[in-house]
This record gives sequence, C-alpha cells and structure tokens, in this order.
Amino acid sequence: MQKFDFNATPLSGLYVVNRYLIEDERGFFSRFFCAKEFLRIGFDHSISQMNHTKTGHKGTVRGFHYQNVPYAEIKIVSCVKGRVLDVAIDIRQNSPTFLKWFAVELSEKNNKSLYIPAGFAHGFQTLEDDCELLYMHSEFYNSDSEGALNILDPAISMEWPLNISQISKRDASHPMININTFKGLKVK
Repeated sequence: MQKFDFNATPLSGLYVVNRYLIEDERGFFSRFFCAKEFLRIGFDHSISQMNHTKTGHKGTVRGFHYQNVPYAEIKIVSCVKGRVLDVAIDIRQNSPTFLKWFAVELSEKNNKSLYIPAGFAHGFQTLEDDCELLYMHSEFYNSDSEGALNILDPAISMEWPLNISQISKRDASHPMININTFKGLKVK
C-alpha cells in the first residue's frame, strides 16, 4: 500500500509530501519516511541526522539556513504540533528559479511534509503558539559549512503572513544578498 503522494512544486526537485493515515478507534498510524517510497523522487541517500525544534510564540521566524557544499543537505521537514508556514528558497547556481521561493503550510492536522533538495535555504514562521517540527537530514551538521540568508532580504521578497514577533539575533544579523556576487551553491 502506498503511504505517500509526492506533489511537485514550481521549483525543480522540491516536493510537498502528503502522508497517508491509517486510522481506527485508537487513533492513527502515519509513516514519515520510507526509503523505498522516497526512491520515486530520486532520494537515494541515507538519513544521517534527525532534529526536533520547538518554537513557543506565534509569528516567530527561523531561517533561512543551508549547508554549503560538500555538506549541502536534503531535508524532509514535518510539523508534529501546531501550524507553520514552511519556506524553501532555491539557491542552486545557474538554476532557472534562482532566488525564487515556495511556501506551504505544514501542520499536525494536514499530514504534509516538505522535501527540500540540496541547494535550497530553509526557514519557517509559526502560525500559532507552541509549534514543533521534525527535520530529517541527508548530511551531518557541519558548523564550518553553514550559511544563511536574511529573512528580510528584498532580493528574496518573502511575504510573511504575520508580523514577525520573534527572531534570533543571529538570524536577524545575516547579511543581505549582493546580487552581483552571490552565485549560490553548485550542487549535482
């Protein structure tokens, strides 16, 4: 039995994943990942790391984070509590959708995940209090390879649905893109 639908987005390689539930009087069962099924969209890597975040306040923004080559990573992001607007930005060198973004609401109720290929920056805004996300990563975190885009960068023109209530000092201080020098990531 198929456990996922993979819905392509306008950004090549980026998918909204719909998870099927098996429900009965006790509740439900849902699969977050299956290596066999994710092969259908070309995911032939292992999951190297899984992270969990909790964000307490509605309107908080986290992001836009990425790992540079050779640690560029594929992420599968799911919301297990609350609701978030999850955003991926194409920063692949020479991509026809370079610096374009795609956003989708992820929630504990809609059973969606976002499959983010290598070469994308990622962030989100909480749409209610007390949100929790699970991230599966194809690479181990490497602090020397981390990168980020500023969430308010006019080169991205992200339209946040809520006023930003909280952001870390670190995320707020990421530099703006210099469109003449920022070439993005060269990924396979």
